[in-house]
Amino acid sequence: MLMLNLMAAPQGGAPNQAASLMMVFGFIAIFYFLFFRPQRKQQKEHAELVKNLKRGDKVSTIGGIVGEIVHLTNDIVTIKSGDTRVEVERSKIGKVN
Repeated sequence: MLMLNLMAAPQGGAPNQAASLMMVFGFIAIFYFLFFRPQRKQQKEHAELVKNLKRGDKVSTIGGIVGEIVHLTNDIVTIKSGDTRVEVERSKIGKVN
């Protein structure tokens, strides 16, 4: 008798699959708008900043070096900080002061 009760189908019925599917899509939308979209926007802003660098700009690197751009190539930026010159990759420029 106990075996028959365990093998019987649940009385509540099957859960609504459309509601479950909508909940999954809702979570995907939340993750997109909270995580992926802002990150992509920040990446575009940084790419635009790096693209528009010019000689004479005062910049800060991601590592904390502050100085003035004295030479630019496609991938390398030469920064004068005090009496020294440092070569840094363009992508490592954090902000223009």
